[in-house]
Amino acid sequence: MAVDRSISITEQEGIEWADEAWRFLSQVRKQSPLIQCITNYVSMDLMANTLLAAGASPAMIHSLAEISDFTPLVHGLCINVGTLTPEWLPAMKSAAALATQKRKPWVLDPVAAGASDFRMRACLELVELKPSVIRGNGSEIIALSNASVGSAKGVDSLHGSADALEAAKSLAGASGSIVAVSGAVDIVTDGQRSVGAYNGVPMMQRITATGCSVTALISAFVAIDPSHTFEAATTALSVFGIAGEMGMDMAKGPASLRVHLIDSLYGLDEDTIKHRVKITHLS
Repeated sequence: MAVDRSISITEQEGIEWADEAWRFLSQVRKQSPLIQCITNYVSMDLMANTLLAAGASPAMIHSLAEISDFTPLVHGLCINVGTLTPEWLPAMKSAAALATQKRKPWVLDPVAAGASDFRMRACLELVELKPSVIRGNGSEIIALSNASVGSAKGVDSLHGSADALEAAKSLAGASGSIVAVSGAVDIVTDGQRSVGAYNGVPMMQRITATGCSVTALISAFVAIDPSHTFEAATTALSVFGIAGEMGMDMAKGPASLRVHLIDSLYGLDEDTIKHRVKITHLS
């Protein structure tokens, strides 16, 4: 999520995307959507605080015993397989199936999808349950698109987002999901259209769970307007990147950036978004 200041964005394109970004963020603040997160132990805190800072209401509920009662009540669902176990997978699949059945938007974060056969099979099974958005790094998206195991460095990416563009398009076409690839440029595609969000700073990669947290933010944005999932995913990535840029202005390192990122997300206003959003269509 590091910004390239050299990118050329037309004035009209910039205005349109900035208006969309503010529309989604302001509506999240107004409506405070309830977002259920079935996620990993490492990311729970930052994901919950990201949602709260944006104005959403997080619920970190992952017990299979609660899915049938709770998931129908939520506005959106976020599933992250970071610390996946055989005990957690049934709850993830049950919640995803129920969300799809109830026409609730849900977002999949296929963390380290290519690290093991168990993880890959779990992710493929979840993709079959029709997520609204799949958000991962370049290596995760390539592995998931090819259903390949072994081309991974744990949760870290060996590929840039641009390297994964064709795999993302293929995955979007095969799954029917919007696919978002995080990297120096955040890429979003539906298989036909592709855009790049050029907001963010490199040090965000030095904070654990920033990728997980932007997936949660995507879930909140999509919950506001599921009929515009492509725009929701794109603007969530840009807004989170802007918060990182603003936080970096005050930070001394990763630990202080983590704090300032959350504060900046909480304090984002319309003028700041309209002057900082950098989103453009990719050829």
